[in-house]
Amino acid sequence: MKSEVVDVSDFGAVGDGTADSSKAFLKAWNFVCSREIENGVRVIFVPENRTFLLHPVTFNGPCKAKEIKFLIMGRIISPVSPKTWEGLDQAKWLTFYKVSGLKIKGSGEINGRGWGWWNQSCRDHPRLEGCTSLAPTVSRFFDSPSLLITIVVLFNVSGEPQAMIFESCKTSSLSQVRLINSSQTHVLIRGTDGFIVDHVKITAPETSPNTDGIHISSASNIFIRNSIIGTGDDCVSIGDHTTNIHISHVKCGPGHGIR
Repeated sequence: MKSEVVDVSDFGAVGDGTADSSKAFLKAWNFVCSREIENGVRVIFVPENRTFLLHPVTFNGPCKAKEIKFLIMGRIISPVSPKTWEGLDQAKWLTFYKVSGLKIKGSGEINGRGWGWWNQSCRDHPRLEGCTSLAPTVSRFFDSPSLLITIVVLFNVSGEPQAMIFESCKTSSLSQVRLINSSQTHVLIRGTDGFIVDHVKITAPETSPNTDGIHISSASNIFIRNSIIGTGDDCVSIGDHTTNIHISHVKCGPGHGIR
């Protein structure tokens, strides 16, 4: 099987830790997603020894490529300031939507740099004007959009970005990478069938509010194994409408366990 490698640097990603590389990553994604390679796999390469700042971005499918590898060898970091999300969906940072055959792996790091959000948490700073509540994670389990809107209005809650969201994906995986300091949940698997998390390390301070390692919702055939998770909330949390979840050889702590 042949591979075709696409380096995000060739699409304008700078990797200096300060320049926004979101558009460059999207260009690389769209290039790979829109082309099928016969009897092969397309690889998006994030080079080592470089730090790529990404603003909120969604990698949309479905793709013509039957299999896409996202090889992360360098660092991907989030903006620190919550103001970056003004006018955007505050619950999202890196989102993969309706993608099949996606394999994200590598020895690199994904850093949510969530302390800007933690410092305005209503839980820890109840008297802070404009503090941020974390309740929407639960409210998104409901099926009724009208009910969700009602809950948001009544309680005046606003979410914080989950580091990585896999929504309506199929037969995909996340392996070997390290995820740290998400402002809220590190990995959200939602509406997805067939997903493997393997040899992943997820860490955040024990005092960080609502930083679940992995949250699963409305998903089936999910395998989480051979991983280390230590955060300020659940190591793995399982929401409504989930079936066939397998969790094995996971070291959990600090955190509230698997539930």
